[in-house]
Amino acid sequence: MRTSRRIILALMLGAAPVAAPGFAFDGAPVTQDVTLPTVSQPAAAALNAQALKKVAAPATAAAVPAPSLNSLQYAAEGGHPVAQWKLGRMYADGDGVAQDDVRAFEYFSRIANAHAEDSPSAPQAAIVANAFVALGRYYLNGIPNSKIKADTERAREMFSYAASYFGNADAQYDLARLYLKTPDASRDDFRYGARWLGLAAQKGQHQAQAMLGQMLFNGDRLPRQAARGLMWLTLARDSATPDEAWIKESYNRAITKASDDDRAMALQMLEHWVQGRKD
Repeated sequence: MRTSRRIILALMLGAAPVAAPGFAFDGAPVTQDVTLPTVSQPAAAALNAQALKKVAAPATAAAVPAPSLNSLQYAAEGGHPVAQWKLGRMYADGDGVAQDDVRAFEYFSRIANAHAEDSPSAPQAAIVANAFVALGRYYLNGIPNSKIKADTERAREMFSYAASYFGNADAQYDLARLYLKTPDASRDDFRYGARWLGLAAQKGQHQAQAMLGQMLFNGDRLPRQAARGLMWLTLARDSATPDEAWIKESYNRAITKASDDDRAMALQMLEHWVQGRKD
């Protein structure tokens, strides 16, 4: 399904939140609404793997050789989204260049403006979706000493588009946090947030798995399901990065409090999860 330029423009200027898909807490695969295409195509992942390494790769102090940087800049000026993405991440992380969030924002904006209507199954779709996520995160906090000011609603729009049209799991997690962390969140806000959180967790987004696991294990605004919460926390712990101590701490607290029955049931659920991912 393609979205008309008029609808995209309306969304960018401030449309209502996109309706969230259905979600069940039983650990079974979620059936996604047909209006919310996903970007899990193997071809897209393969073609964009090199560029998307920049999402998780730490910054390096080594300078990028001039010909390499010049080649990227030349390709970026020609409208190549992979080159624009690489440069955006380099300037965002200070990876081989002087850190410059404004320049990073500009490169991500070029991708979003030129490729918002690309098919979710296009080779560059994962890069486009991640550009929207990067822009949303900049809008959450703004960029000091620039024209980019903190704008939560603008951030929500960026996350909503990447989450719904491209099916991006990081966007779904960020969108869920916006709904769930709102101080005056309504019942509808919580429902939207829980659904997006569940969808991201089902796709393997480990931060979403950790957050959902916490909520289920503790019975935080959800019916308490200790074993299922422990299952999600275990999955999240296994994927957590060294600087995500909060995930490991959450798991440790849960495994200490869990009963023997909870642990045994969580193990069964984990085996079911692994088997389902293999099928």
